[in-house]
Amino acid sequence: MKQIILGTAGHIDHGKTSLVRAVTGIDTDRLKEEKLRGITIELGFAHLDLPSGQHLGVVDVPGHEKFVKNMVAGATGIDIVAMVIAADEGVMPQTREHMEICTLLGVRHGLVVLTKVDLVDEEMLELATEDVKEFTRDTFLENAPIIPISAVTGQGLPEFIQALDALARQIPDRPPSSLFRLPVDRVFTMKGFGTVITGTLVSGRVQVGDAVMIYPSGITSKVRGVQVHNQSVPAAESGMRTAINFQGLDKEAVQRGDVLAIPQALRPSYMVDIHFRYLASNGRAIKNRTRVRFHTGTSEILGNLILLEQDELAPGQETVAQLRLDTPVAVVKDDHFVVRSYSPVRTVGGGQVLNPIPPKHKRFKPEVVQGLKGVLSGGPEQLVGFHISASGPLGASFADLRLMTNLTDKQLDATLQSLMSTRAIVQVDKESRTFVHKSSFEELVRDTAEHLRGYHQAFPLKSGMSKEELKSKFPPGTDAKLFNLVLNQMIKDNALVQEEKSVRLKAHKVSLAGDEASLRRKMLQIYKDGGLQPPFFRDVTETLRADPAQAKDVLHLLIEQGLIIRTKDDLYFHAEAIDDLKKRLVKFLEENGEINPTQFKEMTGASRKFLIPLFEYFDSKNVTLRVGDVRKIRKG
Repeated sequence: MKQIILGTAGHIDHGKTSLVRAVTGIDTDRLKEEKLRGITIELGFAHLDLPSGQHLGVVDVPGHEKFVKNMVAGATGIDIVAMVIAADEGVMPQTREHMEICTLLGVRHGLVVLTKVDLVDEEMLELATEDVKEFTRDTFLENAPIIPISAVTGQGLPEFIQALDALARQIPDRPPSSLFRLPVDRVFTMKGFGTVITGTLVSGRVQVGDAVMIYPSGITSKVRGVQVHNQSVPAAESGMRTAINFQGLDKEAVQRGDVLAIPQALRPSYMVDIHFRYLASNGRAIKNRTRVRFHTGTSEILGNLILLEQDELAPGQETVAQLRLDTPVAVVKDDHFVVRSYSPVRTVGGGQVLNPIPPKHKRFKPEVVQGLKGVLSGGPEQLVGFHISASGPLGASFADLRLMTNLTDKQLDATLQSLMSTRAIVQVDKESRTFVHKSSFEELVRDTAEHLRGYHQAFPLKSGMSKEELKSKFPPGTDAKLFNLVLNQMIKDNALVQEEKSVRLKAHKVSLAGDEASLRRKMLQIYKDGGLQPPFFRDVTETLRADPAQAKDVLHLLIEQGLIIRTKDDLYFHAEAIDDLKKRLVKFLEENGEINPTQFKEMTGASRKFLIPLFEYFDSKNVTLRVGDVRKIRKG
């Protein structure tokens, strides 16, 4: 059976709580102050069984203008609204504001309840009915039933129940979601149970034993028990009014406005991309960077409204925008919200979330504005493709895309597979399932070639650029796996050559000028003549009267070409001398099993300052193994 939530709305003292008490037998005013003042301050909850067997959760909201933020919290997640209007007063300011809020929050089903009909005569009732019809014209309640009711005499209550039953059959099933979310509207402690959290489960399911996280704080706990309408149940589904108690969770750790979800499923963000509708009832345009109150779920957060394509928005207009908030919020694409002015406080607009975890946008960027407008109407592939493209070289993970698209895991997976099959996106990491767009990948390839081209021009004697240095040229935060994918693609395209720890463009060849070629030849001869007792590099430079920087470049080239071997302490040997020594050393070890420093000195004819670096060089190349004061041949 469908899970349906009925919510009340309407001006203060128009009989919302009395209506709920009359049809459910439950008094939703539970606070002492509410009893004393005779008004609803906090949200109230009840439940109702209809003749068809359909079960309704009921949320009773306050009508006073000071408590509209509580009303917004209660209106989140309702399927049917009962717009309550007193027959003796008619449409009042909070009636209108509540209608605007319900419209902005996406409520599409409801009925109008004309209360207190026992206080008016037939003529007054007829006038009140006409007033309601005028009020609901061009709204989602335009053709809704208008039911006269008296909570005192019971008049109209059976008709109200029948109308609810008929409406309940029209409510569509909630869209499927793989994501469990419950915005918190009440927190309290109960003896023997501990901390209890209540709210309307807006998507997914939760069951006893589940690990959950509180957003945005990140505190985790475990579900100890679940109740729906005061009955303990093993699990709760989307659309249910749900109470959950937790193990070892302090009441102070949770507050209204927080959201419960599985650990790491949501990502709190200080910015939200939105489709914003500025109400026609506003008296003047709203300007860029206006301070506002952002209501979503059960939270109220202060922030600034950033208009992305204009400096101000006239009443009745719509646009794409970005909210920059004072504290982080955890939302999902398509979540409805209400925007209220900072001061004086009143409802000015609302809309739907387009991207819950966006980057900070620059204003008047056509690609951003058009991309966000495409999110409103595009299909899954356009939606996923846009977000992956907008994420640039950092890419977007499967978990992030779930929030950005509000697709089920099955839908998202099918969309990603389709985009990969056409090579529109590239999978960077199979574990985290992170993707970059083809355009971002191709831009990295072009940038890599440009970095290498510039490096080769600056250092023509170096055969290549170190991979570590090249990686530092990539955008900050670029995944190492993406870096390697770019290199592998360039190698596959025959544009790049990788040599151990360095890379170069395929077309790059070391070209020596005449003086550099002469210096290379002379330097190589000096090291060849030096054998196993070569001169220090600074002495070579002085002997050849060479520019130190140029000589160092030539030396590095000889090392890269494998003609000169570098050991510890910046000693350099001719490769032929090292190769000859290696052959004699291996032969000696095969015949004698080990060699000590004295024997090695006799073999090389070199002084001690060369012996230790040579020994350590052969250790590093896995030729020898040090055992105490001797070396042995390394097996394998």
